Amino acid sequence: MTKFLLAVHVLAAIVAIGPVAVAASMFPPAARRAIEAPDDVRAAETVQLLHRICRVYAVVGVVVPVFGFATASTMHVLGSAWLITSIALTALAALVLAALVLPRQSALVEAGAGGGTRQMTVQLAMFTGVFNLLWAAVTVLMIVRPGSTTGA
Repeated sequence: MTKFLLAVHVLAAIVAIGPVAVAASMFPPAARRAIEAPDDVRAAETVQLLHRICRVYAVVGVVVPVFGFATASTMHVLGSAWLITSIALTALAALVLAALVLPRQSALVEAGAGGGTRQMTVQLAMFTGVFNLLWAAVTVLMIVRPGSTTGA
């Protein structure tokens, strides 16, 4: 059962978090292009699509910690420091996404192609970078677990 839960947890992370990380990273430059060319319908559509990907996959991403807890429970590592740190970093990443990234994306989408500012996209890029760094740290902790029996 542990192997199944771990496989679902890893696949969910790849399928759910990967698209959010990529689409969120692509959003600020796409928004800048839309701001610089307010008549470019395709640029505005790209920004809307990237925001939709971020929103939808953020919701799907809830599956990752659910299966993570189930996996950790079957492995009897719920009290391990590396896991508690990973949980805290995951919660922080979710908070950054929900409170800092998605609302700023929404504001840029709602403002329309010509309504946003370059400064908004710079700030959004910074928050997106923080989100991605948090997930990278969680990924490293999941692979190189202190006290792991995998030999890593």
